[in-house]
Amino acid sequence: MALLTADDVLNKKFQPTKFREGYDQDEVDDFLDEVVNTLRVVSGENEELKAKLAAAERRVAELSRGEGAEAPARPAPQAQPAPAPAPAPAAAPAPAAAGASEPESATGMLALAQRLHDEYVRNGKEEGDRIISEAQIEGQRIIKEAEDQHNRTLTQLEQERSLLERKIDELRTFERDYRTRLKSYLESLLSNVEGGAKAEAL
Repeated sequence: MALLTADDVLNKKFQPTKFREGYDQDEVDDFLDEVVNTLRVVSGENEELKAKLAAAERRVAELSRGEGAEAPARPAPQAQPAPAPAPAPAAAPAPAAAGASEPESATGMLALAQRLHDEYVRNGKEEGDRIISEAQIEGQRIIKEAEDQHNRTLTQLEQERSLLERKIDELRTFERDYRTRLKSYLESLLSNVEGGAKAEAL
C-alpha cells in the first residue's frame, strides 16, 4: 500500500450515500486506516533513524577514544634521535598537529551527527504534526459537509412533505366533489325511473 501524502489527505473526497445521511462509513474508515498506517510508518522510520544515529554516535565515540589512546605513543619515537638537535623541534610539531586535528575531527563528526539527529527528529515531529493537523482539518471539513448535507436533506424532505400534504388535500377535495356529483347523478336517475314508472301506471 502506497503511503499517503499531504495532498492525498487534503484532496480526499468521499462519496455521499444514497439511502442514509452522511458518507459511506466503510470508505471513511478505510481512509482513516491509511492515515494511521502512514503515521505508523513515519514513526517507525523516525525510530529507525534515531537508532542508526545512536549507533553512529557510539562508533564515533569509540573511534575518538581509540585515537586518544594512540596519540601519546606517537611522539615517543621522535624523542630518540638526540644527535640532531636542529631537526627535532621541526619534527615535533607534526605529531602534535596530527594529534590535535584528530580529536577536532572526531568532535566535528560528533557535532555533525548531533545536528543530523536533531534535524531528523525535528523534521519527523514537524511532519507528524503537519499530517495530524491536516487530518484534523480534513475531518472538520468532512463533518461540516455531512452537517450541510444533513440540513439540505431535511429541507428537501420538509418540502416534499408539504407537497404531499397539498396533494392529499387536493385528492380529498376531489373525492368530496366526486361523491357529491355521483350522488346527484344517482338521485337524478332514480327520479327519472320513478317518474317513468308513474307514467306507465297511468
